[in-house]
Amino acid sequence: MRIPITLACERYDRTEALRDGRVRPAGVDLTYLPQQVEETFFRMARFREFDAAEMSLSSYVITLTRDAPFIAIPVFPSRLFRHSGIYVSAASGIREPADLIGKHVGVAEYQLTANVWIRGILADEYGVPVESVTYRTGGLHQPGRPEKLKVHLPPAVRVEPIGPRQTLSEMLATGEIDAVYTPRTPESFTRGDSGVRRLFDPSRPAEEDYFRRTGIFPIMHVVVLRRDVYERNRWLARSLHDAFEQAKTLCAEGIDETAAARYLLPWLHDEVARTRAVLGADYWPYGLEKNLAVLRTFLRYSYDQGLAARRLEPAELFAPETLESTLV
Repeated sequence: MRIPITLACERYDRTEALRDGRVRPAGVDLTYLPQQVEETFFRMARFREFDAAEMSLSSYVITLTRDAPFIAIPVFPSRLFRHSGIYVSAASGIREPADLIGKHVGVAEYQLTANVWIRGILADEYGVPVESVTYRTGGLHQPGRPEKLKVHLPPAVRVEPIGPRQTLSEMLATGEIDAVYTPRTPESFTRGDSGVRRLFDPSRPAEEDYFRRTGIFPIMHVVVLRRDVYERNRWLARSLHDAFEQAKTLCAEGIDETAAARYLLPWLHDEVARTRAVLGADYWPYGLEKNLAVLRTFLRYSYDQGLAARRLEPAELFAPETLESTLV
């Protein structure tokens, strides 16, 4: 008899085999709910609606230092460099990272993983202390967005909500705020508003240089199980972990094949070669060992920025069943 498990997760090429049934986790009758990440994160963090879900790494770390309602497996469905997530208003006078000091910066939520990375990178690499700006929180495109989890920040970190009818995207365009840190592209930038630009433009050279110097390809999301689900059947952690690995392997097979175009990218083979030249052949690893450096950096940022109640070690994040394998 298979255990019914509901998994809420965005649709990704690396998880598609789980969604369409080509990969079936051992012992599991999986229902894959494809939905936008903001909805999944909010519903899982607030109401714990799903047996398993993709989750913001930052929100998960916060919960782990509180009541720990979830347990993660070392699977990372989303990774992205975040220099490209810093947008500035033309009216702000910001030309380089140091110009952010003393400015008003919009963040949909202070706790968002992308924003933790951006603040950490700006502090480590460009001398912009976390507490050197005033953060304005609220919806990027829709008014009234709250923090999905309550945060208790140190007094030196200044966070002020925007108005109940305001959005960060439009405030950036009008110059009411100086910059926005965001994982999602502001509509004002997408529509080509002349008052909005990226701070790092183009961003790829800065992101490639960052990887060459640090070896860090930032992790955005993990996969979590509700702890009560995990405790009833602890083997689920390893079963899901192995299934995610299989799905990623299927996705990677033939990604640079030129016999027929699998995706709407005519030079995908060339892009794959360029990516491997910079990041290495195994540039999207799952598991703990290959991700120790990136996780340690993020956990330091989370603690230093006042989010995590204590500084965790990477192994504390994951079900122990996923960290060891049988040897014959």
